[in-house]
Amino acid sequence: MQATTFSSRAIPALATAAGIALFVHLGQWQAQKATTEAIEIGRWEARKSALPMELDSNLRSASEIDGTPLRVHGHYVANEQFFLDNRQRDGIAGVEVITPLEITPGNARVLVNRGWVAWGGSRSQLPLAPPPVGEVVVSGAALVPSMRAFFLMPERQDPNPHLWNRLDLARYAAMADKSLQPFVLLQNQGDAQDGLVRNWQPPENRVAMHRSYAWQWYGMALALFVFFCVTRWRNRKTA
Repeated sequence: MQATTFSSRAIPALATAAGIALFVHLGQWQAQKATTEAIEIGRWEARKSALPMELDSNLRSASEIDGTPLRVHGHYVANEQFFLDNRQRDGIAGVEVITPLEITPGNARVLVNRGWVAWGGSRSQLPLAPPPVGEVVVSGAALVPSMRAFFLMPERQDPNPHLWNRLDLARYAAMADKSLQPFVLLQNQGDAQDGLVRNWQPPENRVAMHRSYAWQWYGMALALFVFFCVTRWRNRKTA
């Protein structure tokens, strides 16, 4: 009888402790995400305001160069240019133009996002966006693209080899069989007069959202603790 009574009292306490531990853990997880993102945004802002760095064929660390303004010499590989599909601006469907640039000196490459262009009258014909011929100097900012596929969307072969659903650095590196910088270069708006739109947006700041979620989890842990204490007090009072 005593064992049964102890068990009936211990189970709610253990369940409450487990719930509080879970809520606190989730709160700490969101708080850590907020801290990490705040640090990354601060680094991105600091790099953006720095003087452009000359990019050569030496491969860089993706995490260290993300957001850094760059200047690079080379020539475009026009026959390997491709387009990123499903890119909208102001409600208009279009594509972003990705052109490989072979860096000089050396033979490493970097993918340059030269900007956005609207679809023409039909999707059966890709927009015209020929790159400059010969040696060029390109200025822009490094961006490490996300490697995550869209949730619940299966990977499928693109119907047109020059029209991609997402930017996949590993896919291009395997196709070109060349050393590739681990980022894409977002070309500056005033860097070329080619009619492409290049008003790039900064990374989304979700620090406040993560902090709000953290406080919600902490609040749920506190509410559960208060509920347990009040319930325990009432049970003792009526016993």
